[in-house]
Amino acid sequence: MRNNLDRHLSAVRNLGILAHVDAGKTTVTERILYATGTTHRRGEVHDGTTVTDFDPQERDRGITIFAAAVSCDWDGHRINLIDTPGHVDFADEVERSLRVLDGAVAVFDAVAGVEPQSESVWRQADRHGVPRIAFVNKMDRVGADLDAAVASIRERLHPVPLVVQLPIGTENGFTGIVDLLRMRALTWDDGGDTTVGTAIGPVVEALVPEELREEASRRRRLLEEAVAERHPAALEEFCDRETLSAGTLSGALRDLTRTGDGVVVLCGSAYRNRGIEPLLDAAVAYLPSPLDVPPVRGMHAAVHGMRSSADRMQDAVGEQRPADPAAPFAALAFKVGATPTGRLTYLRVYSGTIEKGDTVWESGTRRTERIGRILRVQADRHAQLERAVAGDIVAVVGLKSARAGSTLCAPEAPIVLEPPGVADPVVSVAVEARTSTDADRLASALARLAEEDPSLVVRSDPETGQTVLSGMGELHLEVAVEKIRRGLGVEVNVGRPRVTYRETVARGVSGLVFRHVKQDGGAGQFAHVVLDVEPLRADGAGGDPETGTETGIESGAETSAETGFAFRSAVVGGRVPQEYVRAVEAGCRDALAEGPLGGHPVTGLRVTLTDGATHVKDSSETAFRTAGRLGMREALRGCAMVLLEPVVEVTVTVPEDAVGGVLGDLAARRGRVTDSAVRGGSAVVTATVPLAELFGYATRLRSRTQGRGTFSARPTGYAQAPASAVAQATAATK
Repeated sequence: MRNNLDRHLSAVRNLGILAHVDAGKTTVTERILYATGTTHRRGEVHDGTTVTDFDPQERDRGITIFAAAVSCDWDGHRINLIDTPGHVDFADEVERSLRVLDGAVAVFDAVAGVEPQSESVWRQADRHGVPRIAFVNKMDRVGADLDAAVASIRERLHPVPLVVQLPIGTENGFTGIVDLLRMRALTWDDGGDTTVGTAIGPVVEALVPEELREEASRRRRLLEEAVAERHPAALEEFCDRETLSAGTLSGALRDLTRTGDGVVVLCGSAYRNRGIEPLLDAAVAYLPSPLDVPPVRGMHAAVHGMRSSADRMQDAVGEQRPADPAAPFAALAFKVGATPTGRLTYLRVYSGTIEKGDTVWESGTRRTERIGRILRVQADRHAQLERAVAGDIVAVVGLKSARAGSTLCAPEAPIVLEPPGVADPVVSVAVEARTSTDADRLASALARLAEEDPSLVVRSDPETGQTVLSGMGELHLEVAVEKIRRGLGVEVNVGRPRVTYRETVARGVSGLVFRHVKQDGGAGQFAHVVLDVEPLRADGAGGDPETGTETGIESGAETSAETGFAFRSAVVGGRVPQEYVRAVEAGCRDALAEGPLGGHPVTGLRVTLTDGATHVKDSSETAFRTAGRLGMREALRGCAMVLLEPVVEVTVTVPEDAVGGVLGDLAARRGRVTDSAVRGGSAVVTATVPLAELFGYATRLRSRTQGRGTFSARPTGYAQAPASAVAQATAATK
């Protein structure tokens, strides 16, 4: 039985399709579904007939907005595939998907090469340790160049590209590829109709064309040398025989892919249905199964949220679950969605088995839930399942409290898995119902939106009483508002977009003393703290940018990547017990929600608790948390603070005759040009621009270029805002 289970898991691939917008991810997914026999007609993005882009907004806009899961079978393997968005505003959808994937196919445009969002999703996959293969798509386009695309992958993403194919023909004459492992030519037949542009016949295998044999041999030799340099077994065979067999080369490519020491590169044209079968073969051969990845790690639910982050990480190292259907059940919810059939919770099952009607433990709310139904997902279509086992990606019906990032586990074996990270929102709009009768419906709709998409944040502005919706960009908020209008029929008024600023410390304070003493007739409160506050450099060390002094990360320091906050205790002699130190840290974090300049979140600072005192009766964790919060607020008022604004990298593609006007417009928007190049007859300009200056830029660019200009943007962080922006941001909060 154990061998049967292992064989089942070894034939599973949980993969994602990653790329920049318009690189062809959805078309690749559609062709995979067609090639595997899952669908019997080829869906087209421009026709609105795709399987994975099933939402009306996706079909109207022609882009992927929501990650969609589908399943198919190829060569005896079950492939669970997630088609992810390519637009930067929906990067959190990619983040949640990558958290549950074992491998990925990165799709690149053969003309543009590595584009901004390609780079962003690649870095996301790096953080999650997800092995990848690369597919250079659109080889039939004018200006397509495999070598140039591979060079951009090497230069911008820094992997070792291992090119295993040679294209046959160029641009519109692209008819197939040479498989460098087997030294065979693979071509696809148009059936004599070149106007359709889509191959309709099966792949034809033949000898390498004579005119390409010398080039194919040269590239095969380069591939062997690159693999032998990085794989011990391949090096040994290469030294003995001065060549590598196809079996050795394939095994070495599999090992290098799974360790991240190399990236297999394939090519094709998804629209013309060329190169899809070899891509599927490569995904099965090189990307890992659930058995090939380390057991998922987590922490015991009993200590979750009760100890410091360092202690929790120590617990996480010791708690793991193998990919074993016989192990205790553990799964991570990575997506929640409302459908006509009910509320769906999408799960990656890491260990154990779950059946319809089972009771599971939801670790976040610490309550039990009952599984109503288990569904195999095909985008917006579903098939009933009796059970799901380790390695499966499924949807379940019946969970009421689970959210994206929730852990579901066996009640007798509680565990908390690390949830996907959620980026801080950078753009906000005020929303209100047009009629008083719709006010309650709007509140309900906003709550549901935030539940389905954790990167959307809903809050009430205490100054104006307005409801504020915050997200990752203009398009993100447009989609959310349109979802309210279309899905629930609630008409809303939307204010102008505003960026989300941050505040940080330019010069800190030392020895800030704060005493919290409260006597109200009952149990008193007493806490005495002494705080040092200083700027936090990008590498996590403290320092004063004006004096040039720096402080390294001391032992015991904890740094939060999400908030740019580090805290440590330098108290000696036990003057402040450890449980009170943690309370002081929690209070300091509470104070970071609103800074002294304009009430914006505070980031980029280090706080050191240098001294303190307690009272034998009146000291408590509550008292020290209050002292930390109020003391931190007082310290921030004494610091020299600066305002930070979000900055994005913009890549603008325009006709060459429009470059001058575009450069002038970018300069007027406080943009700084960092690169320019000519690709495929168009000029490509890269610049860093404050996000606040990009509102309405798409319309402006179209008017300047007669509709021929396009741009994409990706966030690069925050930069100090000029005085004019500080005045504007401060006035906006009053």
